[in-house]
Amino acid sequence: MKLTDMTIEEMCTTTEKQSFDRKSAKIEATAIATPMIAFANADGGLLAVGIEDNGEITGIDDYAKNINEILRAGYDFCQPSIFIEKETVDCIDKNGNTNHILLIKIPQSADMHVNHRDEAFLRVGDRSKKLTFDERMELMYSKGIRFYEDEPVYRSTLDDIDMEFVAKYCEKIGYGKTPEEYIRQNKDYIVNVAGRQEMSGAAIMMFGKDPQRFFPRSRVRFIRYEGTEAKVGAEMNVIKDKMFGGRILDLVEQTIEYVRTQIKEHTYLGPDARFVTEPEYPEFAWKEIIVNAIAHRDYSIKGTDIQIKMFDDHITVESPGTLPGTVRLNNMREIHFSRNPKMAQLLHEYEYVREFGEGVDRMYREMEEAGLPEPEYKTVAFMVHATIKNKKYLVESEATKNQDVAQNVAQGVAQDVVQEKKRTLAEIIIAEIRKNEKVTREQIAVKAGVSKKTVEREIKKMGNVHYVGRGYSGHWTID
Repeated sequence: MKLTDMTIEEMCTTTEKQSFDRKSAKIEATAIATPMIAFANADGGLLAVGIEDNGEITGIDDYAKNINEILRAGYDFCQPSIFIEKETVDCIDKNGNTNHILLIKIPQSADMHVNHRDEAFLRVGDRSKKLTFDERMELMYSKGIRFYEDEPVYRSTLDDIDMEFVAKYCEKIGYGKTPEEYIRQNKDYIVNVAGRQEMSGAAIMMFGKDPQRFFPRSRVRFIRYEGTEAKVGAEMNVIKDKMFGGRILDLVEQTIEYVRTQIKEHTYLGPDARFVTEPEYPEFAWKEIIVNAIAHRDYSIKGTDIQIKMFDDHITVESPGTLPGTVRLNNMREIHFSRNPKMAQLLHEYEYVREFGEGVDRMYREMEEAGLPEPEYKTVAFMVHATIKNKKYLVESEATKNQDVAQNVAQGVAQDVVQEKKRTLAEIIIAEIRKNEKVTREQIAVKAGVSKKTVEREIKKMGNVHYVGRGYSGHWTID
């Protein structure tokens, strides 16, 4: 099995980056452990051994003993061990001789790895960054090796817990002892620190009388804008600005109740001559991005709140923290990881997390069934942005697209677009799949100038196009 689609020329000329690095075959095994650890602690990566930093191919054939030590580096100098994949590729070296390059693929790891000197590294761009103590802690929180919600909250005591609320919670989950016994005897809610007892972050956020006393920015801010983009200065278009605080359950309940009042409804005459009323967003979808933000935000980041920004054509929820654990933009429909498992469990018990671990996938499905674009996720600095769009977005996008096409045709610079319109939708679907078997329905829709729902209907009518597998790991086939 090939470890990469990169050609040898590309390996020599491409810039070293987040997921790729070149190394000489002369490198010591202890030294190559550094990028191995950095890749494993980040998103994985590929090492091409036998290519110098300047791109010259020196190969591995003259360094057999050192190559054997390099292949053992993941076991000998990485803790815990890193299990690699390897491949030897034929090449011509800088002297014109037949030689070989060693490819080493390092997978993303759920563990935090260190070297034999207890140093941890993380791949950041084209460098393997040595982590400070605080950065190591952040990495452990991110990977779930430690949870920030279990850390003691300085100067907190049992008096900061609302025992009346704990009593209601105990009744809900069927706990038969007293509220104080529940706190003292379960889930490490009390942490011993230098001879004193302090409450954990989870205890304060779940049951505290005033969580914002200890976590001032553990709030949710809702901002409603007039129009489709945020403006500042004299053109500022904020028309509502609300702040919500309290325990984790309060945050969810208050925010959802208020946002529901801001969701518009559309009434139209259905095919059976009855009036149909639809919200501008599926309820599950907008609730899911809010609940996810509150349940999974990084509470160790103390400089900002969760922000919900509502525009005429979309809602964006911004939550402090990067994507947790092994969750990435390309696997979030299949991979579930809870940064705050105790807080998430409480919300699950109150049925705000109904399909535990399956909410994101259901949100995608509900948006699709409503004929709306897929949810969009992106990470910006230390924030995760989740966006859902309504039908106003589709209408305006289509109008903009038609305007652009008209302008291009008038200028004589878009004849290929005109030609595209002459092809049937089925022909476009077949052509796009033949070019890329992993092409998305949304990408086909953009190419064809139609909605994603229209593409779905056409594929069903065609009958000879099938999607094999699930999510991003699947692919299209044509009979």
